[in-house]
Order: sequence, then C-alpha cells, then structure tokens
Amino acid sequence: MENTNIRPLILISNDDSIDAPGIHHLARTVRSMGDVIVVAPAHPHSGQSAALTVGSPLRISEKPCDIESVRMFTVTGTPVDCIKLGLHAIVPRKPDLVLAGINHGSNSGVNVTYSGTMGAVLEACLEGIPAVGFSLLHHSIKADFTLSTAFVADITAKVLSGGLPKGICLNVNIPAKVIPEGIKVCRAARGRWTDEYKRYLDPLGVPFYWLTGHFVNEEPDADDTDEFWLTRRYVTVVPVAADQSDTEAVKTLASRFEA
Repeated sequence: MENTNIRPLILISNDDSIDAPGIHHLARTVRSMGDVIVVAPAHPHSGQSAALTVGSPLRISEKPCDIESVRMFTVTGTPVDCIKLGLHAIVPRKPDLVLAGINHGSNSGVNVTYSGTMGAVLEACLEGIPAVGFSLLHHSIKADFTLSTAFVADITAKVLSGGLPKGICLNVNIPAKVIPEGIKVCRAARGRWTDEYKRYLDPLGVPFYWLTGHFVNEEPDADDTDEFWLTRRYVTVVPVAADQSDTEAVKTLASRFEA
C-alpha cells in the first residue's frame, strides 16, 4: 500500500551561494510544506545562466543547519551543477518541487537569459520537476525579504498542490522595500542592456573593463509585462518554457532553407 504520510520533498538552490540570506529565508518560508534540502554553490555564481562545470571535479559538503526539517549542502560549482548533482547524489528521491532564490536582484525582462537562478529552475524543468525562481529587486545583503514572505509561501503552496504545465517553469520577481499590492501573471518585457562595460586604466596604464550598464525597457507602457507591474508594486509571475524552439517559425523558415 502506498504511504500517504510522506511529506513533499523540496529542493532549493540559488546563484548567490549558500551564505546568501535569501536562500535561508526561502528555506524557512517553505519548511512547513515539506522536507527541504538545500543544495547551493559554495561561492557566488551570479550571471552564470545554464553554465556547467566541465574538466574539473565537483565536491559536496554538508553544512550545519539550524532550520527545522532542512538539510544544507554546498557544491563547488554552478547553480545547474547543484541541481544535476543534487538529483544524482544527494536527494533520496525525485523532488516534488524545485525552488531557486530568493535572488538578491532582479531577474525580470531579459535578465532571465543570464540568470543563474533561472538556470537552476530551467534545469529542474527539463527533468520534469515543477520549478520556481524567486528574485527580490534589491541587491543589498541586508535586503528585507520578510515583506514578501506571504506571497512566496502562497505561490509555492499553489505550485506544490497544483503543479505546472509540462515544460513550463515560473520566474517570479518581487518589488523591494514594500508589501506588494498583489500578484500579476504576465510576460517578460522586451528590452536590452546598454553601456555595459566601463573602461579603466590600471597603475601601468593598461586598460581593463568592468561590467556595468543599465536596462532599457523598450515597451514601458505595455501593461502586460513584468517591468510594468513591478514599478506598480506587484509581484510578477512569468511562465517560462524550457524548450526554446519557435515552432511557429518552422514552416516559414522551412520554405526558405529547404527549397
């Protein structure tokens, strides 16, 4: 007979490292919903997207944890390494849910392309596991995550109970320094980063470059985008497809290239 008393298993990762306050807050927020295993990078890996470690060994270490029903591990690799190795060598069974975050900083708009947080989420999605990435629009290590706790818990509980469509994961962004007005399910705003690198000279006069820049929203008035609703103090939920194939373009391009 099937054991109906088994608690859901929740795997959590991030790209800010095991020491980031956001991942500890996320673990505390969802620990009552199931057994939580945290597998996070030993060091920060922001902007790593879906990067994998190749050509060098990965090591796992279990860390002390004072959060009830939570175990914590580090991996000497990227967020995607954490998910892949977590599934292969750490968790006792396939998780019911994978969460990533809470990221320190926005992953709205085009940032989903670069995000290590969403890299972990997409990897779980490819494995057929419901997955959600959470990000707070605040980069400070002292950011206040408590204002959004109820929203994180609500979204997690609904995904845990109802699942997600096949091949779809969620990119959730949260406004900072306010209690959100509500939740909006929407699409990512189209935009780009500009003036991305700043040029400096070292003491020997040799130039070097530092990543910087700012995001340009190319459709600021579109009321169906994450950028629009984040500025209005709403939590945004963007469904993201793991399969990036554009099936609608297949016939159009086939007529050009197969002729």
